[in-house]
Amino acid sequence: MMLHPSYTDLMEVVNSDIEPGEQPVVQSRYSIVMATSKRARQIIAGEEPLVDGNGKKPLSIAVEELYKSKITIIGDEEEDEE
Repeated sequence: MMLHPSYTDLMEVVNSDIEPGEQPVVQSRYSIVMATSKRARQIIAGEEPLVDGNGKKPLSIAVEELYKSKITIIGDEEEDEE
């Protein structure tokens, strides 16, 4: 399955606020997968999408939310909405 934006693009967005010398928030694809799958489950459970979800699957919505910085990843697996 092809993911757009790519894992690399998502990792760059998530880690964009890191100060020089700090550890990146996300260091692996696994963290991206865990965060987006957790958010997708929240959307399936009834939480409102933070981007236009018209006709999109929950995972696609979660990926777009992460890419547009509507949600953030805290730590390695925890996620929080802004």
